[in-house]
Amino acid sequence: MTAVLKLVFEHADFLVLDKPSGISFHSEFEPGVVALAEAQFGLKFYAVHRLDKGTSGLLLLAKSSEAAALLSQLFQNQQIQKFYLALTDQKPKKKQGWVKGDMVQARRSAWKLTSTLTNPAVSYFVSAFYEVEGRRAFLVKPFTGKTHQVRVALKSVSAAILGDELYQGTAADRLYLHAYALYFNWGGADIKLVLPPSDGQEFLADPLQQHLNQMWAEPVSLDWPFYQKPSKANTVKTEE
Repeated sequence: MTAVLKLVFEHADFLVLDKPSGISFHSEFEPGVVALAEAQFGLKFYAVHRLDKGTSGLLLLAKSSEAAALLSQLFQNQQIQKFYLALTDQKPKKKQGWVKGDMVQARRSAWKLTSTLTNPAVSYFVSAFYEVEGRRAFLVKPFTGKTHQVRVALKSVSAAILGDELYQGTAADRLYLHAYALYFNWGGADIKLVLPPSDGQEFLADPLQQHLNQMWAEPVSLDWPFYQKPSKANTVKTEE
């Protein structure tokens, strides 16, 4: 049965979907999320960022090449703030802070973080226990957009995401990574979108839901540090 995508927000220039976990971004052996959206809404869509197959949550699709170019520029200029929610059952080296470094390809389609800063992936995260034994929730703000960025960042602090076996995470019913919030200005209007995860037994656990409602209901309002992108750095549009 063809997946029905949940519409979160629609504008004349773009729409925002709740991408389910388990659906590829691009069509491979079966229709990807862009092809499914085009079939469901009867429109041509243009990708401005992407989410990996296992990642759920807020996905922005432009309705024209002109809107796509402008949205891509906002992403590159850090004028779209993104926040991801992730879970781990591992003990991190640190509970919050920066993760910075260049990313290079490793084995089995994986990436790894290096100590160099030529064109770095940059993220900042906070974390908290949420009254489930051995579990820690992370709220991650990526300042750049690199393939597998959030997954590699948490692996680098010894907190591989639950379900992320590619990065030595514990096996689970899904990858516990969710595109949780987007904030940006479009045509003078402030777009503020926060979408709690809707599938995955760990995401739906009552203690985590209570923590999200009480502490992380408005991620942008937390005390995030400022990051100034180096002028010569080339940002990459794909993300995770």
